[in-house]
Amino acid sequence: MSPLVLTPGDPDGIGPEVTAQALVGLERPVVVVGDAAAFERAARSAGLDCSRVDHWPATPAGVSLLDPGDEHEPVEVASIRAAVAACLEGKAGALVTGPIHKAKLARRGFHHPGHTDFLGELCGVERPVMAFVGGSVRVALVTVHLPLRAVPDALTTERVAHTVRTADRALRSQLGLTAPRLAVCGLNPHAGDEGLLGREEIDIIEPAVAALRADGIDARGPVSAETAFRWAVAGETDLVVAMYHDQGLAPLKALDFGRSVNWTLGLPIVRTSVDHGTAYDVAWTGAADPTSMRSALELADRLTG
Repeated sequence: MSPLVLTPGDPDGIGPEVTAQALVGLERPVVVVGDAAAFERAARSAGLDCSRVDHWPATPAGVSLLDPGDEHEPVEVASIRAAVAACLEGKAGALVTGPIHKAKLARRGFHHPGHTDFLGELCGVERPVMAFVGGSVRVALVTVHLPLRAVPDALTTERVAHTVRTADRALRSQLGLTAPRLAVCGLNPHAGDEGLLGREEIDIIEPAVAALRADGIDARGPVSAETAFRWAVAGETDLVVAMYHDQGLAPLKALDFGRSVNWTLGLPIVRTSVDHGTAYDVAWTGAADPTSMRSALELADRLTG
């Protein structure tokens, strides 16, 4: 079985700790690519055995640790770059990532708003889709890291349809759902109230849903977010398509924080990640919770095992 490759993320955050804790007892081989000093410290604390290597191991076994050692960019960025290359070259079965601090990286010249866009660039995919699975609800996002005032201008019928098609394809091919049901949120309160509260539903989202249904995709909407999530909790839909970040992730994290997994759709590789940030306030205090990292590893293993 090919190994998983895992990037712990920001060495000053909780990524190294939750990674080391989550790897204890894992049977599948894992190559950790990241800051060696930070991960070895976390491994010692967790009682995890790991072997330091200076190149990708020919026959990975247990937990191997590879420091990318690139002085030209932050270690967390160099680690992602090396890990994606390993997946594309067939050396690793899937990529699991720890949290990065976007603002911190931006100050150091990183021009992507987060993992998802960077992964798309590395994989040659123009528009990967951010989704979350593993808890009581599943969510995919049409727009991701945008200021709220920029969201309406970023929405297009094609962009909504692309997100739904990508999610539908992933649910079928990777999760094994034979007939996925997708609830498509509106943008405005009450899904626009027939144009009273905005026309994005009428002009942009409704045409996308009509085209999707004509192609045999079970998309329903636009509906209010409260309706979509009520359906999801009741098991009446398989995935909620949200128009913007907090519309989808605020309810999801209120319901499933720590259980849900960030799953990037539309890439030629499998990538999963934690559903939390760097949490500098609890880093290296022993309070970090590895539950989401364990869930990310379990999903990556299930999708590729």
